[in-house]
Amino acid sequence: MRATAYWIDAPARGALRGEAVPGPGAGEVLVRTLYTGISRGTESLVFRGEVPAGERERMRAPFQAGDFPGPVKYGYLNVGVVEQGPTGLVGRTVFALYPHQSAFVVPAGSVAIVPDDVPARRAVLAGAVETAVNIVWDAAPLVGDRVTVVGAGMIGCAVAHLARGIPGVEVVIVDIDGAKAEVCERLGIAYARPADAPPDRDLVIDTSGSDEGLQLAIDTAGAEGEIIEASWFGDRAASVRLGGAFHSRRLTIRSSQVGMVAPRRRGTRTTSDRLALALRLLRDPVFDHLLSGESSWRDLPDVMAAIAAGSLPGLCHTIDWRDAG
Repeated sequence: MRATAYWIDAPARGALRGEAVPGPGAGEVLVRTLYTGISRGTESLVFRGEVPAGERERMRAPFQAGDFPGPVKYGYLNVGVVEQGPTGLVGRTVFALYPHQSAFVVPAGSVAIVPDDVPARRAVLAGAVETAVNIVWDAAPLVGDRVTVVGAGMIGCAVAHLARGIPGVEVVIVDIDGAKAEVCERLGIAYARPADAPPDRDLVIDTSGSDEGLQLAIDTAGAEGEIIEASWFGDRAASVRLGGAFHSRRLTIRSSQVGMVAPRRRGTRTTSDRLALALRLLRDPVFDHLLSGESSWRDLPDVMAAIAAGSLPGLCHTIDWRDAG
């Protein structure tokens, strides 16, 4: 059979291509895509060709084709229906870490069943919520902590929502875009502009992907506070000021990355366990507020270019493949 896939032919140039899809073998599934989601931060860096040479192997998506900077087929938020495969999976809606493509074949163990009470479009957020779970595991907020999340993007909002579920935890999202106050209100989370960011925070999680965001995290952390750097800068250098009270307040900066399960849970959870948890958490309809736009697969090249250029704002933009044939 034939499928349509999105490729980045070269930095800042994407296109749709037709591809042959083989029939599934033993232990494999054929999935017909319903929706894919665009991970704004990472996919924008990939689209612009900003993956550092030294990180290209580590940054490979599970079913990526081609190599950075291009031609490359990249993506990892795919929800579809199993059309062929083991009896227990046929007809089930599944999530897979697969690029933007209308149909594909993968090992059956590479798909996760979407709970029946999670809508297919919402399920594209599984990758984002899984990342947020890992960040919260890395950050390990305590009961009653004062937590700031810098950056009201898809990941930042998911992290803030999970953190606020811990008893007594006070969460504020800080973002330079005043329009993000609306989504924060819908999530039931306090919003602040950088100039109004509260000081003396026990924990600050930066998801902004900017020097200014990381600097704000440093400046607003309290004595012996922790800063979790959860965004990724690609090949861009980050410049921050470590003078002032950085040392006297004995601040700690730690990274968080979804490629490995957080150390605090690595002995008891697998990546499959973590993804299954994310899909269960998506039963909460509040996550629909993170779905901010939708386009046909036919428009994907233009949509990706606009997101990477910053001219199409929002959180998670989904691509509808249901009529791709």
